[in-house]
Amino acid sequence: MASNKTNRTEVPEAKAALDRFKTEVASELGVNLKEGYNGDLTSKEAGSIGGEMVRRMIKKQEEQMK
Repeated sequence: MASNKTNRTEVPEAKAALDRFKTEVASELGVNLKEGYNGDLTSKEAGSIGGEMVRRMIKKQEEQMK
């Protein structure tokens, strides 16, 4: 049976780097992100981490496209 998990890493080799990136962003935003389950985060906290990660990835890609 196929998994319906939507937050999978498209390139499995990049998972560790993405986890480090997420931890770095959370730290800079002042969000207490711990290893493993983080169900105690508010939607605002979780969204701020994801949003900032996306902003930084887009910025980096735009810089590479110049």
